[in-house]
Amino acid sequence: MARDTSDDHAGRPRRLAEIAIGCFGYFVVVLILLHGLRPDYTPVDHMISDYAVGRFGWVMTTAFVALAAGCLTLGLGLVLAGPRSLAGRAAALLLGVATIGVLTTAVFPTDLETAATTATGNIHTLSFLVNVISLILCAMLFALGLGKSDAWRGYRWTGRILAIVLLAAFIAQFLTLHRGAPYGLTNRLFVAVLMVWFLATAIQLRRVAGLRQAAVPSGA
Repeated sequence: MARDTSDDHAGRPRRLAEIAIGCFGYFVVVLILLHGLRPDYTPVDHMISDYAVGRFGWVMTTAFVALAAGCLTLGLGLVLAGPRSLAGRAAALLLGVATIGVLTTAVFPTDLETAATTATGNIHTLSFLVNVISLILCAMLFALGLGKSDAWRGYRWTGRILAIVLLAAFIAQFLTLHRGAPYGLTNRLFVAVLMVWFLATAIQLRRVAGLRQAAVPSGA
């Protein structure tokens, strides 16, 4: 009996979406857990990257690695079953950029505000900027590319609203990046909105890929 390679190809983006959902879910659970493990890192004046420094730092590092894996698998899934527009393709490419950036974030921990500046911390800060810019552009471009895809048309307004909220959360984060401001809270707000975008997009990818897989006739 011949193997139905068309069914395997149709099911690939769905499996990638499921892996991405698992990776993003792991990141969220670990981040919530670390708030209990490190109560000395008050949310008002500590960024989430601070959890990678000191006790249980390795736990936050695994969360960053999972986030990078989620970006990679979501990006690959969008290449296979995402919007075919130029904007949609560019969004998938930017997820690849974010994958490298988040891995860099995992390898090079941040400098705490009270500690001396180091080369490792500077690399972390640079990777943070790359991640933020690439992901905001990704969300905006993805929203622009949704209207031209019949399969993704139902996600159009959700994608656009999330992209706008993500941009607003980034602006709030940027405006509070100075001593005395609640930058820790705005950082968590930005990450929370970003995770909603990640999970919503991955869930929609799984749905779209599932419909495509169901439409593929079974081979003999």
